[in-house]
Formats: sequence, C-alpha cells, structure tokens
Amino acid sequence: MSSENTMDDEDTFKILIATDVHLGYLEKDAIRGNDTNNTLNEILKCAKTNQVDFILLGGDLFHENKPSRKCLHNCITMLRKYCMGDSPIQFNILSDQTVNFNTTQFPWVNYQDENLNISIPVFSIHGNHDDPTGAEGLCALDLLCAAGLVNHFGHSQSVERIEISPILMQKGNTKLALYGLGSIPDERLYRMFVNNQVTMLRPKEDQDDWFNLFTIHQNRSKHGPTNYIPEQFLDDFLDLVVWGHEHECLITPTRNEQQLFYVTQPGSSVATSLSPGEARKKHIGLLRVKGRKMNLQKIPLKTVRQFFIQDVVLADYQDRFTPDTPQVTKKVEDLCYAKVTEMLEEAERERLGCPLTPEKPLIRLRVDYSGGFETFNTARFSQKFVDCLANPKDIIHFVRRREQKEDIKDEVNIDYSKLLKTTAAEGLRVEDLVKQYFEAAEQTVQLSLLTEQGMGKAIQEFVDKDEKDAIQELITYQLEKTQRHLQARGVTSEQEIDTEVRRFRDSKKNTTEEENDIKEAINRARAHRLERGDQPADLDISSELADINMDFDEDPIPAPTRGRGRGGRGRGGRGRGRGAASSEPKPAGRGRSQKSSATSQSRSIMQAFQAPSQRSHSATTASYTADDVTIDDSDEDLPVTKATRPPPRPAASSSSFTKYSSQSQSQSSRGVAFDDSDDDDEDNLFKGPSHGSRR
Repeated sequence: MSSENTMDDEDTFKILIATDVHLGYLEKDAIRGNDTNNTLNEILKCAKTNQVDFILLGGDLFHENKPSRKCLHNCITMLRKYCMGDSPIQFNILSDQTVNFNTTQFPWVNYQDENLNISIPVFSIHGNHDDPTGAEGLCALDLLCAAGLVNHFGHSQSVERIEISPILMQKGNTKLALYGLGSIPDERLYRMFVNNQVTMLRPKEDQDDWFNLFTIHQNRSKHGPTNYIPEQFLDDFLDLVVWGHEHECLITPTRNEQQLFYVTQPGSSVATSLSPGEARKKHIGLLRVKGRKMNLQKIPLKTVRQFFIQDVVLADYQDRFTPDTPQVTKKVEDLCYAKVTEMLEEAERERLGCPLTPEKPLIRLRVDYSGGFETFNTARFSQKFVDCLANPKDIIHFVRRREQKEDIKDEVNIDYSKLLKTTAAEGLRVEDLVKQYFEAAEQTVQLSLLTEQGMGKAIQEFVDKDEKDAIQELITYQLEKTQRHLQARGVTSEQEIDTEVRRFRDSKKNTTEEENDIKEAINRARAHRLERGDQPADLDISSELADINMDFDEDPIPAPTRGRGRGGRGRGGRGRGRGAASSEPKPAGRGRSQKSSATSQSRSIMQAFQAPSQRSHSATTASYTADDVTIDDSDEDLPVTKATRPPPRPAASSSSFTKYSSQSQSQSSRGVAFDDSDDDDEDNLFKGPSHGSRR
C-alpha cells in the first residue's frame, strides 16, 4: 500500500514476525516433503520485498532437534540468499551484546561483524523442538549463529533463576527493547514465576521512552494446573507479546484486560497436524513501531497447503439411516464420500488464481459413530482419493462416545443425558488424575509420606513405559530418606512423628529436591529392570522430568490423550521432550531387596524417631497492575495499537538496568482509549491519541 510506504521513515522500525516454521517436517514425504521449504522461502522473500529492518522468529524454526543435512542445507541456502547483501542497516544496538548473545564465541550482532555482509538480520529464540540439549547446551540455532546467519537470543543457562536482559535498539528517535525467552518446560517455568524467580531488566533512565516487545515460546492455553503460562504472569510494562508455540493463527493483537498489554499469536507457518486449530488460514505479521505506537499488518501466506476439516455425527442423520437400516455401512460410506468431495470442490475454488498454493489439499473428516453404528474399511475408502489429496491414508478419523455408568440409587429419576461422556479428557494426565484423586479423598487415605507429583510420575512410568518397579522404588527411596531425617531430628512421640513426616513431605512439594527424588527412584527402577534383563516397552524415552506436552495428530483408535488440538508432540513427531533420558543406568540404591508391606513401612517410620528440619514454604502472592495502551481500529485489516508518548527525557544509558521482577507492581497506571473516528489523512497510520476517547 502506498500509504504504508510513505509512512516508513527514518524513525519507524519494520519487523517481520513469524513463528513455528518447523522446517524439515515430513521432508521424506513424496507430496508434502517440500512444504516447509517453500513457506520459509516465501517468508524471507516477503521480508526482502518489504525492506524490513529485521526478522523476528518466535521459536521452532526446525521441526527436529537434530535436523538433517538436507534441512540445514536448505535453511542456510535461503538465509544466505535473502539476508545477505549490501542494503545498509538503519538501527543501532545500545545494550551489552555479550549478555544478549551469550551462546556463541562471537557475542555481537551478525551485521556488525566486519567479515559478514548482512542486509536483513534475523533474531530468533529457540522452541521446544529445536531446544538446546547435551552437556554443551547447543541447538540447531547455535549452528546458524556460529555461521553468522541468525542471532540467537533469549537462552537462559540457569535453572534456578532467570534474568531476561533486553536487546536495546534505536532507529532515529524510536527506542525498542526486545525481550526474549526460549522454551522451558512449562511446569518448571510456572513454578519459577510463582516463586518470583523470573526477572526482567529495564533501563534505569527514561523507562517510558522504550517500546517493550517480548517474544515467548510456551503453552498459552491451559493443559493442566501448571502446564501453561498465564498471561498475568508477564510484566505489566510490556507493550506487545509475540506468543510462539501455539499453532492456531490468532495474529490480530488482543488486549489482556488485566495487564493491558497486547498479545499476538502468529501461529505455525505450516500445518503439522490434522486438528481444527491448524485449519485457520496461515499469516505472518509486518510490525511497524514508531515511538510508543505500533501497527501490525497481516500478510497471508500463499504457499501453505490448504487444509479442511469437518465433523460428521451419524446420529444426526436419522432421517436417512439408523443402525438397523439394511446396508447401513454402505450408506455411511456414501455420506462420507459426499462430504470429502464437497471439501475438495471448495479447495479447488479457493485455489483458483493462486498458483503458489499446492494442488493437493489436506482433508480430515471426523466421524462420530456413537449409537450402534459400525466403522467401514478406511483403507479401501482412501483409495478413491489417492490422486486428489495430500493425505489419502488418514482422511477418515472415527470417534465414538461411550456410555459410563454412574452410581444411580433411584432408577426412576435417571438423567440419561449424563450417561454419555466423551472418551478423551483434553489436558488430563496421569499426574493430574492422581492429584485430583488424593485431593478429593478422605483424610484417612491421603498421602502422608509421598507427594502427589511423585506418585503421579511413578504411575506414569509404570503405565507408559512399563517400569514395573517405579512405584515400589519411589516408596522405598522416600521411606529411607524419611527415616534418616527422623533419626537426625530425634523425635520420640508417635504424634510428633506423624506431624514431622507430613511437614517433611510438604516442604518438598514443587521443589528441585522433589524432582531429584523422583528421578533417583526411577533410575533405580530402570537399573533393577536391566539387572533382570528386561527390555523397556519404549526404547525412545524422554527425560522423565521434562514437560512433555502432546500436540497429537488423532490416531485411528480414540484413546485418552493429552491433546492440544494442534498435532502430536514427541521428539520425533511434534515432541515437547527436552532430551532423551540417559541410557546408562545408575547403580541400584539401598533397600532394593526390602519389599515390606504398608504396615511394616509405617512401623519402620515409627522406629526411626525422627523429625524434619523443615524449610518454610510460603507461597508468593502476585500483584498485577494495568498498562496503558491505545488502539486505533480505523482499518479492520490493519489494527493499529498506540500509546500516549511521555514527555522527552535525557537519553537512557545502554548499560544501566534496573531489575523488574515478575508480578511486580507498576508505579503508574495507564488508561486505554479506542479510536473509531475516520481520519482524512490516509498516509498517517500512526495517529495521535487526540482522536481517541478516554475510558
């Protein structure tokens, strides 16, 4: 648009925003193998066409933690083609670059390297797919960083405390503070936020002159009690948050009503699962920042393969067939054939006039056959669409709701609508079920020695990985540790022993000590299994303490899973795992041969005469304040967010920071205004606050 070009002046940052490219996804597939390469090529070409100042990637540039040589070669080739050149860089970096880029032996931005000729810098955080692993803590982004093609930032090397230091940039009179935090297991990061162990640094002077942009790669939607990061955990001085990891494209900035900053979720650049969230049209964003005001332009991606998904409930077609209808299976198959044909025709209509869109779309039909219907042969059905679709093997996905009997005492007053329950509970995991059970249980059957998290992890190892000794080893290990603790305390009475045991257990909840205890017990169980010569049920075991979130592609057989509605997560699929567990077993600890009953274990504790030396575990209360942001809705496709600019102050010192811990309270409260008035000056997309009305 000409109005945008005239607006781009020496004070305006132009930033291309994209997340979750997943380069290398299905690269061996004959049809879809080149999709991610085409999309990345389109993103980089768009950046060069719009002459952006830099590209900001929100994690998961690669789909695999160890991308193939072909994948790395394609990525390096495209970055060199589009991001190297003679175009001058119009902005300066004022912060300490040795802190910003602490994962490389060349701790400075690549365009300031005298041996490189960079025209478009790329700044990226790592995601859960391409996260740092191994003793060196390296990831695929570090390879590109060492080659001078990407600036990797937002890597926290400490698991005890996180300090996020911004990259301070200045272009003309506009000052931009770029914050970033690479992927961390959600439960661990959640606990660190609650314990005020996450700190964001700010310049000591002229703090209100900086536009604060934060890039994060975590769960945004809730998938368990602590298996996500609430937006309210983020600091209220932020202006815009770029949220990666979530694949549904919600790129239009939305305001957090409590913190009053805006959040944009660009979503994935390619569909990596056949789930509803992936069916939304894919976009990238062109962000313009001038002073304290911003404008985000949505740019649709043209090379993304089309994806259509539809649900069919057979019980809704009683006017056409019932489970007792003759040849009902054939009629159901004909209905599904008609639905798939309709989606193919819709895909062909949308593709007209867009030659960059791949010819064969992705189609998913989810068929609910509850109520007595039978499934048909999906392999035979798929043969009809082999030449038309990109996913002929998994077009049909059968789901069924099963009946669950409740404890019904009065058969006369039965609410039959409550008997139908869905088979899968989204977001529930073994640990959550264990915790819910013991929280709802009577006091007499509550855990007094073990924690709910520890028992949940042990049960998960037993169920998922066939570690038969996991539960027994956890009990034995905790019993030994509690006995030693009681002996050290010298407690004598039975009442004091019970009290101290519970205190000892409660003090370890949600701490690193608890994680280490669980890990040690599971390692003992594995060592005992290896001594017997048993083979594990799953040879590819992720770290038991990693936050493993499943973005699954639905299996043909419905089963309870931790669904994200976006695609399967595993190191080889769409995994959340942060590294494979060590294959070398640790020696079995003491007490392996002692398998006593619950009664004898309780008696052993009584004989130990011990009281806990307990650390007080106080929960921190978070206080939240509002941030002041102004928005201009004059153009529906180009949402403009702006904030009242404060009076000018002396220049901020690039090396002088003040700590701003998470959930700290802002010194000033800022209001929000909305501008719905028409403006005659179309060239000025950054409108002043005088057009808005205060609320």
